[in-house]
Amino acid sequence: MFEVRFHGRGGQGAVMAAQTFAEAAVLEGHHAQAFPYFGAERRGAPVRAFARVDDKRITIKSQIYEPDMLVIMDESLLDIDPVADGLKPTGSVVMNTTKAPQDVDIGVAVRCATVDAIPIALETIKAPIVNTAILGAVAKICDLVTIESIKTSINDRFGEKLGEQAARMNSLAAEMAYARTVVGICKGERTIVRPKVWLPTWKELPQGTALGEDTLSGVTVGPGGSLGNYTGTWRTITPKYDQEKCVRCLRCWFCCPEGCIKRLEDDHVKWDYRYCKGCGICANICPADAIHMVKGAMEP
Repeated sequence: MFEVRFHGRGGQGAVMAAQTFAEAAVLEGHHAQAFPYFGAERRGAPVRAFARVDDKRITIKSQIYEPDMLVIMDESLLDIDPVADGLKPTGSVVMNTTKAPQDVDIGVAVRCATVDAIPIALETIKAPIVNTAILGAVAKICDLVTIESIKTSINDRFGEKLGEQAARMNSLAAEMAYARTVVGICKGERTIVRPKVWLPTWKELPQGTALGEDTLSGVTVGPGGSLGNYTGTWRTITPKYDQEKCVRCLRCWFCCPEGCIKRLEDDHVKWDYRYCKGCGICANICPADAIHMVKGAMEP
């Protein structure tokens, strides 16, 4: 059995990528399954999807903990999620990145296929949704599917949902990515760190729960905290602030949905880029044209 784990962000199409890969495997004569795993749905939040391929009927229903292949649709996930956890030493990885395979470090030295999928997606489907482009890279390194079966699966799945033109453009994205994918060996120097999780005692649970002390034995409870979740890694464009043009109306500070704009003593403002998602609302509502959105996720 061949198992693939897809890591992406909400809105990048990880679930559709897993389903399309599975359908391509079926077209090649295999049995396949695909399914997602995510919490509260939110664009930009980390998402996992899974696909299994075998020559006989698949009855396993669990998540994939020791994948044969990782598909990483957003490089920034390496800093917030242990994406390489469980990857087999004989496995492989496909990553959306501007780096060459030998410059990629996921914590395990394995075969690696890299492609800069965002420019391809912007050129073909006019949006930074990289699922079909990344599937072209998957076809380059995975013997179970060919680029022809990937394109056929894209045409079938996307054509049914989005129409013939969308299917054609997404198929072109996969073909372009296949041609531009570079295969090599990545580095394994990064330490795979699992995020800390709050594990309360039964006395620390919120009021209103009906659980007693003895019923919590062995149960892991761990709600996350927004302060530790650096949502700024989600963005592909970043606000750039021109203080000289600013009229200190504070509209940007008031309207920021993430509260990442800080009001200074003189009523100028400052961004906490760790939490800025690049939504562009601040630039849209600025009456003095003091905020511009620039390409990239780095602090300008």
